[in-house]
Amino acid sequence: MGHTQRNISISETGLGKYQNEIVIGQHRLIASEPESLGGDDSGPTPIELLEAALGACTTITLRMYADRKQWPLEQVSVEVAHKRGHLEECEDAQEGTSTRPMDIFTKKIHLTGDLDSAQRERLLQIAEKCPVHKILGQKVCLRSELSE
Repeated sequence: MGHTQRNISISETGLGKYQNEIVIGQHRLIASEPESLGGDDSGPTPIELLEAALGACTTITLRMYADRKQWPLEQVSVEVAHKRGHLEECEDAQEGTSTRPMDIFTKKIHLTGDLDSAQRERLLQIAEKCPVHKILGQKVCLRSELSE
């Protein structure tokens, strides 16, 4: 699954409170905040876009794998939920606990097709190999710099 980096730019539109236009290559999206946070709810929030990226990456990864294996996967869909919580709330909690809250993403994967239990279990394992899942599951380096 090669990744081609396209130019991505995000700018305020000036049309709505907190409304931003996201331009990715030839694609245009709107991001905003809900009215409860002072926005105009004209688009998904940045966190919702992150959740959507995780879900889309998962479905694409599962489809690619099932197609390569020629498995009878008819349809795959994913519901993603995000919350702040503690490490012990996460099923895959590593050794040791922390009192510091962390982000917990839960993917509920729906598989349709005449798949046996071994295929379903393997697809669950593959779901954790999607690139966005891998990125979110590790420490990352984030940088901010001002343009000239």
